[in-house]
Amino acid sequence: MTENSAQQPTAGPRELPTQYAPADVEGPLYERWVERGYFEADASSDKPPYTIVIPPPNVTGSLHLGHAFQHTLMDALTRRKRMQGYEALWLPGMDHAGIATQNKVEQQLAEEGKSRHDVGREEFVRRTWRWKDEYGGRILGQMRRLGDGVDWSRERFTMDEGLSKAVLTIFKKLYDDDLIYRAERIINWCPRCLTAISDIEVDYQDDEGELVSLKYGEGDETVVVATTRVETMLGDTAVAVHPEDERYAHLIGKRIKLPLTDRTIPVVADGHVDPEFGTGAVKVTPAHDPNDFAIGRRHGLESLTVMDERAVITVPGPFQGLDRFEARAAIVEALREQGRIVAEKRPYVHSVGHCSRCRTTIEPRLSLQWWVKVEPLAKAAGDAVRDGRVRIHPEELSKRYFDWVDNMHDWTISRQLWWGHRIPVWYGPNGETVCVGPDDEAPTGEGWTQDTDVLDTWFSSGLWPFSTLGWPDETASLEKFYPTDVLLTGHDIIFFWVARMMMFGLYAMDGVPPFHTIALTGLVRDEHGKKMSKSFGNVVDPLDWMDAYGADAVRFTLARGANPGADVPIGEDWVQASRNFANKVWNATRFALMNGATVEGELPPAEKLSATDRWILSRLNRTVDAVDAYYDDYQFAKASDALYHFAWDEVFDWYVELSKTTFAAGGDGAAASRRVLGEVLDVTLRLLHPVMPFVTDTLWTTLTGRESVVVAEWPADSGFRDEAAEREIELLQEVTTEVRRFRADQGLQPGQRVPARLDLSGTSLAAHEPAIRQLLRLQPEGDGFQATATLPIAGATVALDLSGTIDVAAERKRLTKDLGAAEKEKAQATAKLGNEAFLAKAPDQVVGKIRGRLVKAEDDIARITAQLANLPAA
Repeated sequence: MTENSAQQPTAGPRELPTQYAPADVEGPLYERWVERGYFEADASSDKPPYTIVIPPPNVTGSLHLGHAFQHTLMDALTRRKRMQGYEALWLPGMDHAGIATQNKVEQQLAEEGKSRHDVGREEFVRRTWRWKDEYGGRILGQMRRLGDGVDWSRERFTMDEGLSKAVLTIFKKLYDDDLIYRAERIINWCPRCLTAISDIEVDYQDDEGELVSLKYGEGDETVVVATTRVETMLGDTAVAVHPEDERYAHLIGKRIKLPLTDRTIPVVADGHVDPEFGTGAVKVTPAHDPNDFAIGRRHGLESLTVMDERAVITVPGPFQGLDRFEARAAIVEALREQGRIVAEKRPYVHSVGHCSRCRTTIEPRLSLQWWVKVEPLAKAAGDAVRDGRVRIHPEELSKRYFDWVDNMHDWTISRQLWWGHRIPVWYGPNGETVCVGPDDEAPTGEGWTQDTDVLDTWFSSGLWPFSTLGWPDETASLEKFYPTDVLLTGHDIIFFWVARMMMFGLYAMDGVPPFHTIALTGLVRDEHGKKMSKSFGNVVDPLDWMDAYGADAVRFTLARGANPGADVPIGEDWVQASRNFANKVWNATRFALMNGATVEGELPPAEKLSATDRWILSRLNRTVDAVDAYYDDYQFAKASDALYHFAWDEVFDWYVELSKTTFAAGGDGAAASRRVLGEVLDVTLRLLHPVMPFVTDTLWTTLTGRESVVVAEWPADSGFRDEAAEREIELLQEVTTEVRRFRADQGLQPGQRVPARLDLSGTSLAAHEPAIRQLLRLQPEGDGFQATATLPIAGATVALDLSGTIDVAAERKRLTKDLGAAEKEKAQATAKLGNEAFLAKAPDQVVGKIRGRLVKAEDDIARITAQLANLPAA
């Protein structure tokens, strides 16, 4: 790779097309970067390391705005650090996405009229690898389109050989340390995906259901219970009441008849029951509810499973074979016929869990699964943030992190799938259980079988920061690039991924956390702040915007909205505005090249520079300083905004315009300004590069003749400040702005030339008179000049001759009409604010608005009166 400091000027044209065409530039330019190895990180380098690992997208995924948002920010961080002289590694890869990928292949089989069981496990896994090779990884090409500066030579996949070895190693280590165990417990079961899923893969939403109250028992031994899941009554093995509830004291220990069955069930006393809620009695179904499971354990109750894996009733009788929702209606009808229904409330809106992948209603189900004992791991993850080894940014989001790690339940890691890391446990013919590590021989012989389940996808992705660097082997990359510097991710996956990486990193890497900083972002929303959803019809494909406006415009829009931890509203109008900004940068650089701007040689000493040159260099250094501070604090929006306003408002709108007069005058001043303009654009393009890589590299290489801005040095604040020059140009801007405002108020066209006399003797602006006249389209006063309007501004006086330039009578009529409207507005606002009865009743915000209207009306009256006074005589 070319060293930053070793870039030499290269021969080539210093011309640009009249317009920037992103589609012609971006693809070839990106491939050039990759071919030249700019993004490859060298573990043997003596540069300080800087590491980010990409949150691995699903192999089934495609680029959405959320990806584009976070990738833009990670790329900006990495590109800046690379330019600062770090050995910067941004490591890419993909997650095997167990359920999602298996579903894809099962869909293909269904089109052939087959199921995975028809082809068998080995063939199904072969087909899945084939699907991955043929269709998976589309998002990787889309990342190139966005401009992701990742080290493709290090691309990893959670089921590649190295990462699979890491999975086996940590499973064995956790198992040997009694932190992985197998137990029968209530899990979240998806009847569509046919697997257990963890708590964090369940999305809760309010659904309309029904609350049914029904009678158990007979006569004096009747108990009323209420449920939203009537079908589970077939698996009830008790009714529970509070031990101090006198209403049921006579029933505790007795058995009562369970309707629709031939069974009786006991009434048990349990402190978990809230006597104030409902009837104070609850049905207990240990095999289908986590709270009931706990009650069942405490009282030694039987656990009866009444549904199969597809949520179909298995209990012999009239309901056998019915889907759970069909059974619910049938059982309610049967209970109604028996007079067992006491009350029915529908619709009854309550929170219901759904599979985050397929949206199917989750069924709590008793199942034998593998678990991680998280208590010691979660405590270590919490301690690492509390003691400052890991910083959460913004700090206020650390509460979410602690809420999770301090209250984490044991983690269900087994999945009833065929695609994934198979659990490395073998069972022997005599009840033996053997966990096999990567260097162990698996047991063989008659009767030995491997566990059929695979591991939760988050188990392997939790190892990502160190498994991708070669762990468990002691590699040069692991030594160089671990721990990583920053994890940049959405606050919505603190629970899914962040906490798991913290737990596994601290456990596997001898207490060294996987990253120094967790920088949390918000979510991308539409321009109205609404969540993007297919059902809302507001989902945007970032590739469409890149086609229309270029990748840089999309990236700059996303970065400019990226306030730490806050959601990011984005609309197409904003992307168009960013495209316009890219075009403005392009046109300014074209102007500089056409006027001989250069980056060669040292800058002239300050005493040989004009105030305008010293002003822009001073402002440039302040911008470098501000952008550095914002990047170091992950304030991407503020960094982007500072660059936008410096580039557009100060460089393009003022310095470039002022330079036109200097260049026209020629001489040493013009030569100095050519060098200063080259310097300003050179630094500005380097500052913009992390967020807008394509247009800046195209412009920078043309401007400087050097190889690439990707490996250029990041600008440093030289320390140069010139407050006097800044005050001088601020005064020039004030005079220019006020005269422009006056011209607009008088209805003059922007290009219309007006005779004027300038008296700048009381200011520092005398040397700027040619530039001021050029900016304001002011002609010399000439013969017959009449000062029909005189503007005193900050010590300067600008006298204008407007005779013959405007229709004075028409303008006076227009202004008089506006003055009347302003006076009427003032009178109305004054009357309301003088009405005590109104003030006593009106809300504060209403009164505030009326006061604001009064202030505006008074300002309008003063402005219009001055305009009328400045009109020439008719």
